[in-house]
Amino acid sequence: MSKPSVDANPTLPIQDDDHIAGSDTAAVTVVAYCDFECPYCGRAYPIIKRLRTRLTDRLRFVFRHFPLIHKHPLAQQAAEAAETADAQGRFWPMYDLLFEHQEALENRHLLVYAEHLGLDVGRFEQELVGRVHEQRVNRDVRSGRGSGVTGTPTFFVNGDRHMDEETLERLILRMSERGPV
Repeated sequence: MSKPSVDANPTLPIQDDDHIAGSDTAAVTVVAYCDFECPYCGRAYPIIKRLRTRLTDRLRFVFRHFPLIHKHPLAQQAAEAAETADAQGRFWPMYDLLFEHQEALENRHLLVYAEHLGLDVGRFEQELVGRVHEQRVNRDVRSGRGSGVTGTPTFFVNGDRHMDEETLERLILRMSERGPV
């Protein structure tokens, strides 16, 4: 899958190492700032998953970390675990596990998820404990703050800010019918 280095909206440039699912020619691009421990992000997760399956090439989904560590003490570690899994080519499967098991994000759980995904658990643990991917997560947070993100989930749908996960699906479906922008 091709990962463009610049998006049409200069306030939300797509980076080479962003987590992107979908076509760069999709009618709708959603940039999501989320926290793996946030219950509202947890409610949005199945909506996004359903839309990704339904819209395939009409939706480009970009995930960015925005752990709210003052509210969710395990969110930063979960974000770093996702990046650690990404270093072994398994970001999206770890993303799924983290959202599907939001109540179990402690280190011992993350190691079980790594094993379940067939990762090199020793390497995973070493990178997680060493906080090897902390700066990658922090870059997403800085990007979010620069775009006015203050809470999660925050979605940018074709560049426009949207914070209501309950109306997100209708908005994306309506926009996907219009074709590429």
